[in-house]
Amino acid sequence: MVVSFGVERPQKFFTQEARLKTFNKRGDQGETSLLFGSRVPKSDPRCEAYGTIDEAVSALGVARNWVTPRIKPILLSLGEELFTVGAEMATPPEQYPQLVKRFKTITAAMVEKLEKLIDEFEGEIEIPKSFIIPGGCQGSASLDMARTIVRRAERRGVELKQAGMLPNDEVLRYLNRLADLIFTLARYEDKVCLIGGNKP
Repeated sequence: MVVSFGVERPQKFFTQEARLKTFNKRGDQGETSLLFGSRVPKSDPRCEAYGTIDEAVSALGVARNWVTPRIKPILLSLGEELFTVGAEMATPPEQYPQLVKRFKTITAAMVEKLEKLIDEFEGEIEIPKSFIIPGGCQGSASLDMARTIVRRAERRGVELKQAGMLPNDEVLRYLNRLADLIFTLARYEDKVCLIGGNKP
């Protein structure tokens, strides 16, 4: 499955029957399309924001190959939800009502779901009282890398919010809580690796 936040052919983005190509040359001059068609430079802060979300999705994909089976479906679900975050960041404010009408957006319920997961896993581990050097095991290290990317995405989201480019307040809450959840999952992975003797 191929999903993109900034696309060169926005008129075909939302049609399942559309056949996407890897390249179309429309971005060769340093511009790209936001959702619903607005053309902007690739240096636009919205491109930087949803591009960072793309990095986070990829990092979670890497982590999914290293973590214990219990965590794998959680990371897959988080990656899917981050596509929704990216779509919000790639939508111009004036087009946001169309996004809400036609597609899924980040909600308070989604934030609450992250909080419940944090509570669940926190009940099984001891949260460190000092800073952690990542690398306890492959699973936790990959999660810690993903967490730092999500934090960067959060900072980019703050910039969009301050510039009036991010209408939905729940997006920042979601990213903040997501980074907390990934931290918690990384500490769970450390515990499992320690018990199982699987430290690298």
